[in-house]
Amino acid sequence: MKPFNRSLTIRTADTTEVADLTKQVRQVLQESIVTTGMALVTTMHTTCAVFVNEFQSALMNDILGLANRLMPERGGFRHDDPRYSDCERGNAHAHLRTALLGQNVTVGVVDGELVLGRFQSIIFAEFDGPRVREVRVQAVGQ
Repeated sequence: MKPFNRSLTIRTADTTEVADLTKQVRQVLQESIVTTGMALVTTMHTTCAVFVNEFQSALMNDILGLANRLMPERGGFRHDDPRYSDCERGNAHAHLRTALLGQNVTVGVVDGELVLGRFQSIIFAEFDGPRVREVRVQAVGQ
């Protein structure tokens, strides 16, 4: 079992946004020789997330709204306070939102296809944009 690795480049335009990565991950899987195994999708950053859910606009708005209510941009977090942190970006909310949703997902691969339910998608969420982001996809199996 030799792993197959590819990087995806995600260019975000807004401070907060979501994107469906399922098609791009499927393309990476097609480039690999893996027909049975798993695909690991990982963001290489601490202020954006990767998770599995239904990619539907109202639901995405609800998820982003929940993240904003739980971790508001000016929430008085220590990471944003120069007395406690050397971070100048004021982006504690982005780190916390990522911690809530996660930075990677593992999806099974059977017969060369991602094992996702009918409404499941692999979703990328930006919380500290706009930026250029790297998402790594690793396919492992046979």
